[in-house]
Amino acid sequence: MQSLKTADIVTILRELKLSVENNQQLLGELDGVMGDGDLGLTMTRAFTAAAEEADRSEEPLPGKLLMRLGAVIAKAAPSTMGTLVATGFMRGGKALDTTSQLGPRELAVFFDAFVNGIMERGKSAPGNKTIIDTLYPAARALQTAAAAGETLDSAAGRAYVAARQGLEDSTQMKAQHGRAAYYQDASIGKQDGGATVGLLIVEGFYKVIVR
Repeated sequence: MQSLKTADIVTILRELKLSVENNQQLLGELDGVMGDGDLGLTMTRAFTAAAEEADRSEEPLPGKLLMRLGAVIAKAAPSTMGTLVATGFMRGGKALDTTSQLGPRELAVFFDAFVNGIMERGKSAPGNKTIIDTLYPAARALQTAAAAGETLDSAAGRAYVAARQGLEDSTQMKAQHGRAAYYQDASIGKQDGGATVGLLIVEGFYKVIVR
């Protein structure tokens, strides 16, 4: 695939909905270790609503569609994680402006704005054992690939590898935010639900781009 068009964004949302549904139990179990255990249900509601909106939308521009999907997620899942993910989609979509197709550079712009929006909204940073720890390395990998003139397939592959490594690295971090922060050193060695959500988002883009 050379670039993402609006129809491809719709396909990505369908992929994300399916992925979150398939991982609903895992997300709930991960969240239940150091949280209230509702992450799987929350993300399923969020991406089901977003996928349904994408299917019925007639918006021709990818950025504006992504902004709209962020607003839908915010309404469908008004939780901490739902709000962060919604902010990411809205900020990322806004950064694309009136771009009609997303190549490596545009995808890098989207994910950079996505993760920066989450960092600002959540007042967090890489290294705090959150969703940022998978999205941030993915965004950096996309920037590197775009600067090197790589294809969209190659850039997406680099982002996915970086996100997977980010999840692995985050497992050894100490939680600094949310309910998990109460566990301090006991959080080290445990996989973070939010970081897992971040990986699933990157994976959803990757799967559609390379298929």
